[in-house]
Amino acid sequence: MDSPSPELDQSLQGLLSLETLDRASPDLWPEQIPGVSDFASLTASPYTQSNSPPKWLNDLEKDDMDMLQEFGSLTTSQLMEKVRGLQNLAFQLGLDEAREMTRGKFLSILDKSSSGRR
Repeated sequence: MDSPSPELDQSLQGLLSLETLDRASPDLWPEQIPGVSDFASLTASPYTQSNSPPKWLNDLEKDDMDMLQEFGSLTTSQLMEKVRGLQNLAFQLGLDEAREMTRGKFLSILDKSSSGRR
């Protein structure tokens, strides 16, 4: 294929801008959502390799890591079933706590005046 004509090259040269756009100015480039730039700088870029584990990973114990591994190996339906089971357990615990609070009220265990007596 033939190279473009010299006249076309000169007209394109007139359109070329050598200006560099620096995003450091908050007046020229305001953040769309405040804090996104800070968050983006914390996350690892796929282009930069980091050999150190994330900070939140240091606070986890072996049991926590095992649980994360278990949840990561579940399929979507298995994970939803696990979440449903946890929701049912939390609901059951709430009912048990309400029952015990009602029982304590009827037995006057939680009465303020009886807290000083033995």
